[in-house]
Amino acid sequence: MSPSSLKHAIASTLQLPPGRWQTVLDCLCDHFPHISREQWLSRMQRGRVLDRAGQALTPLTVYRVGLTVRYYRELEVEPVMPFEETIVYSDGHIVVADKPHFLPVTPKGQYVTQTLLYRLAQKLNAPQLAPLHRIDRGTAGLVMFSVNPSTRARYHALFSERRITKQYQAIAPALPHLRFPFVHRSCLVAGEPFFRMQEIAGDPNTETHIDVIDRTSVLWRYHLSPVTGKKHQLRVHMAALGAPIVNDDFYPTVLSRVPDDYSRPLKLLAHSLSFVDPITGDPRSFASRLSL
Repeated sequence: MSPSSLKHAIASTLQLPPGRWQTVLDCLCDHFPHISREQWLSRMQRGRVLDRAGQALTPLTVYRVGLTVRYYRELEVEPVMPFEETIVYSDGHIVVADKPHFLPVTPKGQYVTQTLLYRLAQKLNAPQLAPLHRIDRGTAGLVMFSVNPSTRARYHALFSERRITKQYQAIAPALPHLRFPFVHRSCLVAGEPFFRMQEIAGDPNTETHIDVIDRTSVLWRYHLSPVTGKKHQLRVHMAALGAPIVNDDFYPTVLSRVPDDYSRPLKLLAHSLSFVDPITGDPRSFASRLSL
C-alpha cells in the first residue's frame, strides 16, 4: 500500500506493554505469535507500522513501554462481501449507514477491508471514522458513526446513557399465548461455546420491549425495542420465549451449516434510531431503507 493510500485505511493500535524487549519488533513478535517475524519486517519495510504521529517504525526502533503502535492488518485471502452499504445521512459530526446482512461493522477475524467501517472510511475519505455502537454481522440495518473526534464523546454518551431509542424488526414464529406489548427481562452472561450468550437465574441486566407488527401467517413480524444493549440480546430473548428469529444459527442451538449461506440471512433488522442531537438540540430520527 502506498503512503498516499494509507490515510484511507483503518489502523489497529497497540500500546506496548511492560517488558524487557530491545526493539518494538521484538515486542510485536512476542505479542502476536501467530504473525511471523518475516511478516512484521515486511510491514515495516512498506511503512505499515507507525507511531502515534504517523512516523514509520523500523526493525531497529527501540522498545519503550506505553509507545502507541499503529499497524495495518493484512490477510492473504479475504472473502469478498457481495453486498453494498448505503449512507443514509452524513454531516460534519456523524454518519448513519445501512449495513447489509453478513457485513461486519469493524475488522475482526478474517475480515479487514470487507467491513462497514473500512468501506465508509474509504468512500468518505474519513480515516478518523469510528462506530458509536455495534450490531451483529448477521444483523442488517442502521449503524451510526462519529466523524469528528472533538464531538465523539457527546454522541457516544447517547448510547452509554441510554438517551437514544433503537428499534428493530424481526421475523419469528408466532407467540399467540403472550399478551402484547410484552417486556422480557433476564440476566444475560457469556455462554458456551464462547461466541454465545445465555440466560441464567439472577438479577436482570437486560430488557427488551416486544410488540407485534403483523400476525397474518405462522411467522409474525415483531417490533423489538432494546432498553439495554448486551451482545445477542434480541436473539437470546426471542429464543427464550420460544420464537427464535428465522435463520438464527446460534439460538436456541448452534446449527451446523455452510458458513454465510446468503440465501438464509438472519431475519433481524436495525430499523430506526431516534435521539435529541447533543450539538444542535434538534430531534433526529433515521429509518433503514432495507426490509426483511
